[in-house]
Amino acid sequence: MIFSSFPDNFFLPSSQTLEETFRKFAIYGDTAASGNDMTGKNFSKMCKECGVMDGKAVTSTDIDIVFNKVKTKGARTITFGEFQQAMKEICCKRFKGKSPEEALQAVYGLMEGKEPGSAGTTKACKAGAVDRLTDTSKYTGSHKERFDESGKGKGLAGREDLTDNSGYVGAYKGQGTYDQTHK
Repeated sequence: MIFSSFPDNFFLPSSQTLEETFRKFAIYGDTAASGNDMTGKNFSKMCKECGVMDGKAVTSTDIDIVFNKVKTKGARTITFGEFQQAMKEICCKRFKGKSPEEALQAVYGLMEGKEPGSAGTTKACKAGAVDRLTDTSKYTGSHKERFDESGKGKGLAGREDLTDNSGYVGAYKGQGTYDQTHK
């Protein structure tokens, strides 16, 4: 299905920028990743964003098949060496009219210096409606009591009715006058 017409000893020297690209995509989305191994999801993302996967000659299915072909059995990731083997598998399919060496060089050229993008991710927006709804100076009623003048929340004091243990009934106007009148 996917062809590899390279001699067994054929190996392009790995360029430093290609290995950097591999490491950047390997750690994308995983804070615990070391950058030495790449998951199938990140491999697919790299092929898509770098233009290796074009949707016609090379599809996401081809990428997944090659990934599973080059990884060690039972593993979930590939190393940089296995990644290079995967690129040898894919390049002939991506650039059909070129020799295997030229095709591999062209694929590496697509990848060098690329970084993972965040296209399609949701960005926080502060549109007019959001500004109006989060402006604490415009709050009314009981919600107004939850914030001070600067807009900072009062915390528990602003949320709960605090109990008055003075002994007077709530809203009594003569509160605190007993000691003054009965001396």
